Amino acid sequence: MKKEQNVTASAGQELSFEDFKQEVLNDYRIGWESRHASLIGRKEVLTGKAKFGIFGDGKEVAQLAMAKVFQKGDFRAGYYRDQTFMFAGEMSNITEFFAQLYANPDVDKEPCSAGRMMNGHYGTRSLDQDGNWKNLMEQKNSSADISPTAGQMPRLVGLAQASKLYRDNPALHDMDTFSNKGNEIAFGTIGNASSAEGLFFEAINAAGVLRVPMLMSVWDDGYGISVPGKYQITKDNISAILSGFQTDENGKGYEIFVVNGWDYPALVETYQKAAKVCREEHTPVLIHVKEVTQPQGHSTSGSHERYKSKERLQWEKDFDCLVKMREWLLESGVASAEELDQIEKDAKKHAGECKRTAWADFIEPIKAEAQEAMDALANLASASSNSDEINDLIKSLQSPIGDPNRKEIMLAVRRALYLTRGQDSGARTALLNWKNGMDSVNAERFNSHLYSNSAESAMNIQEIKPVYGDEVKQVDGREVLLAAFDDIFTRDKRVVAFGEDLGKIGDVNQGFAGLQEKHGEIRIFDTGIREATIIGQGIGLALRGLRPIAEIQYLDYLMYGLEPLYDDLSTLQYRTKGGQKAPLIIRTRGHRLEGIWHAGSPIGMILNAIRGIYVLVPRDMTRAAGFYNTLLQSDEPGLVIECLNGYRLKEQLPENIAEMTVPLGVVETLQEGSDLTLVTYGSCVRVAQEAMVLLAQMGISVELIDVQSLLPFDINHDIVESLKKTNRLVVFDEDVPGGASSFILQKIMEEQGGYFHLDSKPLTITAKEHRPAYGTDGDYFSKPSTEDVVDAIYNMMREVNPGEFPEIN
Repeated sequence: MKKEQNVTASAGQELSFEDFKQEVLNDYRIGWESRHASLIGRKEVLTGKAKFGIFGDGKEVAQLAMAKVFQKGDFRAGYYRDQTFMFAGEMSNITEFFAQLYANPDVDKEPCSAGRMMNGHYGTRSLDQDGNWKNLMEQKNSSADISPTAGQMPRLVGLAQASKLYRDNPALHDMDTFSNKGNEIAFGTIGNASSAEGLFFEAINAAGVLRVPMLMSVWDDGYGISVPGKYQITKDNISAILSGFQTDENGKGYEIFVVNGWDYPALVETYQKAAKVCREEHTPVLIHVKEVTQPQGHSTSGSHERYKSKERLQWEKDFDCLVKMREWLLESGVASAEELDQIEKDAKKHAGECKRTAWADFIEPIKAEAQEAMDALANLASASSNSDEINDLIKSLQSPIGDPNRKEIMLAVRRALYLTRGQDSGARTALLNWKNGMDSVNAERFNSHLYSNSAESAMNIQEIKPVYGDEVKQVDGREVLLAAFDDIFTRDKRVVAFGEDLGKIGDVNQGFAGLQEKHGEIRIFDTGIREATIIGQGIGLALRGLRPIAEIQYLDYLMYGLEPLYDDLSTLQYRTKGGQKAPLIIRTRGHRLEGIWHAGSPIGMILNAIRGIYVLVPRDMTRAAGFYNTLLQSDEPGLVIECLNGYRLKEQLPENIAEMTVPLGVVETLQEGSDLTLVTYGSCVRVAQEAMVLLAQMGISVELIDVQSLLPFDINHDIVESLKKTNRLVVFDEDVPGGASSFILQKIMEEQGGYFHLDSKPLTITAKEHRPAYGTDGDYFSKPSTEDVVDAIYNMMREVNPGEFPEIN
């Protein structure tokens, strides 16, 4: 290559040879720094300094090429092999890489997750320390990774769709801290074997239908852990089987590129072409990066020598991307062997220095805490009759084998407190105070930020009660929702809503009737039948500053979208320690419909699966509207389950439907009583009210409490106050036995101390263990009826006073 020749570099601009050489050698340096980070990282795991390691070696060159076209404002949704891309894009560095490997809980040292995620899981910080949005256009952005294979795909669709909405809706053009009129690409990465997952195919299809700027890279190393690609993908070739998605004379679809992972110039050219069409035309792109190697195998859990042939292992050495890049640099005359040797030597040195810095950052605070604990233990030993045992605990923290960890420190302190129980001394008090202080510190390190800590937390939204005029207007429940949604879309341009049948017909229960025509298809639109990516669209849009309402048509269908709720959205604030937020509202409806797959109330499963997302169960549409208003004023996600049999029931339309809010975690006492407290929610409220009429005729006074929200639950402990008066508790819902009723009992009995006030054992009224049978009779005999509630409560009172309450049956 002649020095006077001009060449095209990363952004497509013409560079002199010297500038080109500097850029390429800088790439080579980053590639080798990343490789040595992987090699050193594996050793750190095998020597016991880290628990587990999974690395991106073998994928360096392709990721260097991808990083060249990744711009400020762009977003990544990738997986745990993308370290080189993060380094090259300056979204992370090698010191932070090792900080994560060691699980450093200091967010300043490990900004991706504050030590909460295993290594290789990346994310930039979209929020400042107060939980407020940063200017996302001034930084390159990575949504926070998750481990489940293909779990990043649903979110990726939403990240890309946000650009489409920002481009196509002029009302959003002034939101310039989130988008430059939709000029941003959402970059996705995945391993070839994981592209066999259903989430991958659902997301690929959704992005093609939506025509969004999603640039998807598949790193193909031929294996899924130990299983060859021929067992993973039809034809062992993801680009071949997706060829039908390619834009052609039959319609618009994807642009699909195939390139070898060791071919640096071809990779640079491919990513330039792909990014150009993706960014300018909003055409989705798939790049199949083939012949990628994995020099250290899948992870530190095993050796790839066990399942790869000698021939395959030799091929991987010969076609190692950095080896091939070196060959190209030498053959093209870009650099000499001596220059490249020096780069490789310096890269190894730099990676080692970063490791040492990260280890010191991690271990020195622990050593300081250990010394504090040992000093306090020594003082306790001198004042205690258990000095020998306490000195043994001190020795356990002085072990020459390795450095202590915080678990060992706290174990020694707690065991010392066990030994000295009943002993009263200043030294013991000092140790206890130290332990209590560290409990608070460690709670912040390891247990904080499941929910928002910002001023916009949903828990900070104050109640505004509904206001009714002199002439009460009775309308169908759906009309209450319709009025609420109409106002929401009128006042907040950030809000979008989407789901199956939501747009043109206004949802199957008409809560959005006519709103698409009024507010536009860009804001209220239909989707395909694909619940996982409906949720993913919502997550991605919310990560980019919009306020999405994602509708899941029926509660039973939420199971299709449970994975992104469970693994992604519910953990987002926690796994980033407040670095990212996605205030998505999930709207659905359930309860009391008929049939095995349309009458489910899997509330217990939902409660256990999605901690980190609020679960709200309004009994009517007025309460539902209030919850939507509350959530939209907050910065947190919530699931609102509307009562399926309430859309046609008459309600009073509040005059302040636009302003009214329902507070989260606050129960409502609907009727006072003296004999027992009946706790329920949702559609069961009406069943309970019917039962209470009959019970009153029998001389039984029931206090009815609607919990309204399950997560959070009764934050003011109003239910236990009711128990102090009635001394009896009945929990009624239509989940399976041991489902949501067990959750409610745990909250009341254990957390609120309700057991102390009971004169009878608590009672739960639930559905049968099987799914509800179809038809009116199936519903009656599968789920608790009015008469079931009457019988259960009457028999409880009969046990108390059989003379006053004779046997019914």
